[in-house]
Amino acid sequence: MGKRQTDIDTVSFAKNLGTFTPSLATMPCPCGDRTFCGDLDIRISADGTWYYNATPINRPEMVQLFATMLKLDEEGRHWLVTPTEIGRIEVEDAPFTVVDVHVSGEAKEQVLCFSTNVEDVVCVAAETPIIMDTSPVTEQLTPYVMIGEGLKAKIGRSVYYELVELGQTADVEGKQMFGLWSSGSFFPLGPIDSADA
Repeated sequence: MGKRQTDIDTVSFAKNLGTFTPSLATMPCPCGDRTFCGDLDIRISADGTWYYNATPINRPEMVQLFATMLKLDEEGRHWLVTPTEIGRIEVEDAPFTVVDVHVSGEAKEQVLCFSTNVEDVVCVAAETPIIMDTSPVTEQLTPYVMIGEGLKAKIGRSVYYELVELGQTADVEGKQMFGLWSSGSFFPLGPIDSADA
């Protein structure tokens, strides 16, 4: 039996995007003038690991490249999009994960900036908010940060514990909420009586 390949040549993979067999399950797609490549054998697991042909992609630069191609459509499906081709991939939870937080300022002057697993940095603000949403994996409310174009990064447990230490209470539509200030906006995590403060 041959040795399983763990490293993928980025250029040859991109050239072969068009060789995948289209799946009727992906119709219709936001193709535009691009060639529709169907379902690609790429999966992002719940912990943010990218897989190709069930094998982890171990080259960070390749994951970062694919991350720049990732788009989300109105039906919540994830696509890799190049100027000429498009194919759907599987995302178990969020496509990205938050791995670190940098804090500057205090209270209402506080600014939270997150580093993701693809080395992006996103600062929490009105256009890139922290939200609580139901995880499709655990079916429990989970913290995420929106990073643009509908894509989001899941805030891991260790980073979330750091955030809880920074949490404050504020009145939101007449209800006391526990949450976080960043860039002049308050982002509620939950009612004060259910916060893990």
